[in-house]
Amino acid sequence: MKPWLWNIGWLLLAIGWLGPLPELAETSFAAHMTLHMLVVSIASPLLAVAAAGTRLDPVERFPKLCSPVIASVGELLIVWAWHAPVLHHFARHAAVGFLCEQTMFLGAGYWVWVSAFGGGTPRSLSRSASGVVGLLLTSMHMTLLGALLTLSPRLLYSHHQSLWLDPITDQHLGGAVMLVVGGASFLIGGLVLTRDLLREKPDSDRSPAPSWIRSVTGATR
Repeated sequence: MKPWLWNIGWLLLAIGWLGPLPELAETSFAAHMTLHMLVVSIASPLLAVAAAGTRLDPVERFPKLCSPVIASVGELLIVWAWHAPVLHHFARHAAVGFLCEQTMFLGAGYWVWVSAFGGGTPRSLSRSASGVVGLLLTSMHMTLLGALLTLSPRLLYSHHQSLWLDPITDQHLGGAVMLVVGGASFLIGGLVLTRDLLREKPDSDRSPAPSWIRSVTGATR
């Protein structure tokens, strides 16, 4: 199953980057956000789940850096920075800007998802628990940014020239894409990890009983 996930993830990235979306994103915020969500919320989790427990899994080599909460905060800074008007316009109108933006989006998305799902198989309960927190935080900031873009009464980016929508409607549509796709993707990931926590804890993970309990139970046998 994992090789298929890996291949599908890269196929989706190829479709996104080599298809019409980059050109459309030069003038349409909705197209930009569709590409963004494809990279961060769809392709990245496929690649991360496929890489979990393999040599491409960085969690065991860099456990502190791959804390899901730290990864979530790092992803937040990257995403919000690239949606500031100056950097956003740089990425829309310069090839080097677009390359930097998309590379950082992929890296940030992979960082969050592999931090939550990586660390070997089966996942430890502590990894699943911290993964739930990290993905929940990411879902919250994705939802917040999407809501701000959707509900903003004024135009935040001046490059809109959509052929089908007026600029403010295009911006609102892009925010809705982030709100729905981004928020839902990370929420679903958190629910998958929550399932691990609801399963019965194996004996090997249980802490040994305190010595006084063992002595009492031993004396009664």
